[in-house]
Amino acid sequence: MSAEHNNKDFSKVERIKIHQPDANKVDRFNPRNRIYVRAVEGFWSTLRKRLGWVAMLFFLVLPWIPWGDRQAVWFNLGEQKFHVFGLTIWPQDFTLLAALLMIAAFGLFFITTYLGRVWCGYTCPQTVWTFIFIWFEEKIEGARNKRIKLDQMPWSFNKLKLKVAKHTAWILISLLTAMTFVSYFVPTKEVYIEVFTLNATGGIYFWVILFTFATYGNAGWMREIMCIHMCPYARFQSAMFDKNTFIVGYNSKRGETRGPRSRKADHKAMGLGDCIDCDLCVQVCPTGIDIRNGLQYECINCGACIDACDTTMERMGYNKGLISYTTENKLDGVKEKVLRPKLVGYGVVLLIMTLIFVYATATISPIRIDVIRDRNLLFRETDQGLIENTFTLKILNKTEQTHIYNMSVKGLPKYEWIGLQQVTINGGEVLTLPISIAVDPVDLTRAITHINFGVETDDGAIEAKQESRFFGN
Repeated sequence: MSAEHNNKDFSKVERIKIHQPDANKVDRFNPRNRIYVRAVEGFWSTLRKRLGWVAMLFFLVLPWIPWGDRQAVWFNLGEQKFHVFGLTIWPQDFTLLAALLMIAAFGLFFITTYLGRVWCGYTCPQTVWTFIFIWFEEKIEGARNKRIKLDQMPWSFNKLKLKVAKHTAWILISLLTAMTFVSYFVPTKEVYIEVFTLNATGGIYFWVILFTFATYGNAGWMREIMCIHMCPYARFQSAMFDKNTFIVGYNSKRGETRGPRSRKADHKAMGLGDCIDCDLCVQVCPTGIDIRNGLQYECINCGACIDACDTTMERMGYNKGLISYTTENKLDGVKEKVLRPKLVGYGVVLLIMTLIFVYATATISPIRIDVIRDRNLLFRETDQGLIENTFTLKILNKTEQTHIYNMSVKGLPKYEWIGLQQVTINGGEVLTLPISIAVDPVDLTRAITHINFGVETDDGAIEAKQESRFFGN
């Protein structure tokens, strides 16, 4: 076939292309213009689906795991206790929560600087639930073209049946999601039994209904609107990106000039690049962008366009990787740098915060003692001539077992303990105990003596101490 004949065929294809609707002209920023995501198969799509289903199953199963006489993970807000398997976190330990949030933040910064928005593309709940909803949508209404055609058709019994089936599936998924989420704060069996037997409290019904409609709205209707207009992460990610950050990128040097052609045509002789302008990369994108227009903050690095493009390249007999995970430097032919100050900085802070969190978690004391002095009277002299200070001890048993505790005070050579010195405290209870310490003034060498109250079990396995002061003459 001659080059002249090829050019004639190409011109004919171009004239046909002009009359086809341009997917890029759709105003994706208008919430009324719905994005119909096309199904795609490939390595990255398979990885995303598997991670999504694992995350979903982990979320659903975790509240059902038993741990003794309770569930393994239970955020008991009523008693202000967070149970995470064998660890019980009390309000006094909430600095651990702050540390955990800091670790999550710096972990996100580190991953974003190195791998871009892979969190958004693979593990963000909005993405996971959105693709689950799309999966059910495809199973009920059909592929992308069928869904578009169905929405353009006038209402009929068949259309109503499909729409009702789809939205029923969405609502059931949303209800399951809401009840599972509430089960992290209220015992799981209690939630399911009381909700379905209509014996749940108004608060439980409120939160179940709220999260049901929130999930249904976010994953079913809003979808990319959440990512484009409402998620703050997309707005400040540019502060973490650099030219060595991995992004989903289009190799314009290889792909341009784009245009349709037959598989047997010599596209190089026609002056064309490898991109055949099939728009599949746009049709599979959950946010409706055209990755060929360059780096855009709406891109969530899900890799769907990579799989779509690789499939097209394979069918055309071209090399894969026209769209790939790459960096701006690589696209520009500049040498990449893996280690750079920003990435190292985030990594060092992340490592330090993680070590601190692990140490703090491992050394959580199973008992806590707070000492409150009598503010009205610093000290008084007894009938025996002793100097007496009054204290209120608050002892918290942070374990789930009952223990017998012995109390003492250090820092005084000789003293008389007035009040109970051995107490029994049930698991999770706080004991308020008023006591007094009396000392012979002869044994006091200064007006203020620093002392330490201690509490421990008989075997010394559990102990805690708290500093205070003893006032004398």
